[in-house]
Amino acid sequence: MTERRLHLNAFLMGVGHHEAAWRHPRTDPGLIADVRHYQELARIAERGRLDSVFLADGLALWGNVRHNALGGLEPLTLLAALAAVTEHVGLIATVSTTYNEPFHVARKFASLDHISGGRAGWNIVTSATEAEARNFGVERPSHGDRYARAAEFLEVVTKLWDSWEDGAILNDRAAGRYADTGRIHALDHVGTHFRVRGPLNTSRPPQGHPLLVQAGSSEDGKEFAARFAEAVFTAQQTLAEGQGFYTDLKARLARYGRRPEELLVLPGISPIIGSTQEEALRLERELQELIIPEYGVQQLSTMLGADLSGHPLDAPLPELPEPADGQQSRFKLVTDLARRERLTLRQLIGRLAGGRGHRVVTGTPELIADQIQEWFTGGAADGFNIMPPVLPGGLADFVDHVVPELQARGLFRTEYEGRTLRQNYGLARPVSRFEQFQRKVSVAS
Repeated sequence: MTERRLHLNAFLMGVGHHEAAWRHPRTDPGLIADVRHYQELARIAERGRLDSVFLADGLALWGNVRHNALGGLEPLTLLAALAAVTEHVGLIATVSTTYNEPFHVARKFASLDHISGGRAGWNIVTSATEAEARNFGVERPSHGDRYARAAEFLEVVTKLWDSWEDGAILNDRAAGRYADTGRIHALDHVGTHFRVRGPLNTSRPPQGHPLLVQAGSSEDGKEFAARFAEAVFTAQQTLAEGQGFYTDLKARLARYGRRPEELLVLPGISPIIGSTQEEALRLERELQELIIPEYGVQQLSTMLGADLSGHPLDAPLPELPEPADGQQSRFKLVTDLARRERLTLRQLIGRLAGGRGHRVVTGTPELIADQIQEWFTGGAADGFNIMPPVLPGGLADFVDHVVPELQARGLFRTEYEGRTLRQNYGLARPVSRFEQFQRKVSVAS
């Protein structure tokens, strides 16, 4: 194996990431709310020695259910069920900092980390859409306000995880002492957004802190990631764009006292795999032919914050104002793609149908591995967020055909290195803030 290891995460979404996956004969949309479907996917990912599986989430209906199979399960509940049928693969859930409270989130992730033996990860989002705000009867906060709240939210959550020191539980039955209360601490946090007394009513997670993941690529998002995140899910279309994002993000770490290896950059890639190039292209055509243009236009309108329903399908994307708020990074990615490749609205919908702005690569396992290796060795990625177009078959194809190719090239593990998600990602277990303080006192004395 090379010294630097490739990391692979399986992004699980319904019966596939292509928006027409539910209409394809390789899938069964009746499985979208069936826990056994997701348990099978988690087992496939673990068979391939993938680092983790990831569930996205939103707090509103994402699209038009007339034309797409939507309505997934709540991630933390589902991941607890996946923990019961796996032993090694990490379990990453998306949870919003805008419409939750720190105590709830800290307790739920600590519980998942205990249930899974140290495999929990939190994808931190700030919930950008108006539809989500309406479901809570509030005005959507501004972009800057959402990230300011997120920073304090994360500070409180990590304090709560640290409120029980390692070794606080004694289990001394003879002496009648279950816990050392001197090693359990109140927070007394008073901030701009939160007042939290603490401590948490769940002991410190096995990983210390569950893995912290982030997916924003705006300026606020990148700065938040540089300060807090340990893995970033991102979207770039070209190698040059990937290299630029990677270099920019890694360069921001030093001002927070962090090293480049403490943050993993994992771009999304949707691999359409065939045993031959012709077979892969055939699957791609089958999926593209099942696209419903009306649905694609609705999705694109939501992504760009502009109503495109009256725009001709075979005309170029019109000039659109950049949104002052919302999904700024995705707006730039999509409009840059449309301009760079001179795509009509119909062509743009087709390009986005497979990955919503993430790269779609169609070809043999060797070609997919070539693309992954180029980005990994070329300074654009530490690994990839794998987004199979159809599930479960697309994930099985990747695990059974692409992973062995990556292993043969010495890029990917053949066995798990550790027991926890942090260990498999090559990241250190955090020392609690109370133990850090004690060490400083000890050194000073």
